[in-house]
Amino acid sequence: MIQRIRSWVRGMAFRARSDSGMTTSEYAVGTIAACAFAAVLYKVVTSQPVMSALQSLLKDALDAKF
Repeated sequence: MIQRIRSWVRGMAFRARSDSGMTTSEYAVGTIAACAFAAVLYKVVTSQPVMSALQSLLKDALDAKF
């Protein structure tokens, strides 16, 4: 019986000490990184070379003969 109680207490202590999940500062850094990546991606997609390539691709797709 004592062994079972000790085992239970050790398990509870381990769960209390385990670091699962992110803290608020990690969420903040992750959010800032995601916004920065989105801004860079937006700039790349709206650049003139990429826009002309996308327009060409769409024009070719719409003019396809079946």
